[in-house]
Amino acid sequence: MNNQFPPIILASKSPRRQELLKLMGIDFRVVLKEVDESFPDGLEPHEIALYISEKKAKAFDEMVIDEIVITADTIVVIDGKILGKPESEENAFEILTTLSGNMHQVITAVSLLKNGQIHSFYEISEVFFKPITEEQIRYYIKTGNPMDKAGAYGIQEWIGLVAIEKINGSYTNVVGLPTHRLYQELCSLI
Repeated sequence: MNNQFPPIILASKSPRRQELLKLMGIDFRVVLKEVDESFPDGLEPHEIALYISEKKAKAFDEMVIDEIVITADTIVVIDGKILGKPESEENAFEILTTLSGNMHQVITAVSLLKNGQIHSFYEISEVFFKPITEEQIRYYIKTGNPMDKAGAYGIQEWIGLVAIEKINGSYTNVVGLPTHRLYQELCSLI
């Protein structure tokens, strides 16, 4: 199935996004560019994810001709507040304490750059955490890798397996790439 797409560049260092594309049977190469992820004030959470994803895509505008570039940005939102990647283990503890016993949203925006045109979309998933203890949070921080993840957790890791009661929406969106929607959008571009 993957030979139907033109050459694809994944502009992400996320091993999770790379693994998801591999599982989809899509051939791609990874090309990274440093992009300033700041955004203007006053944007809604989904607009922030779209803004950053499109900013990442624009960084490739002059360098690609016959390829499709995939960029993405994932944010975690609880009660209107964005929870980014933790800055320290103590910050990871604070974030996970906030998520404990609550529902939050995971928003992933994806941009596809082809022939100088950017096509973007986003998905929202609701994630419900059961209450978790301080001991469980500290265990995860020691044994998991919360530091490189928005919201300080990976759904595919220990904490996701034991603390997430349910999700409404796409599981792969919470991992970092809404694969079902991505496949649809790639098919519509060819």
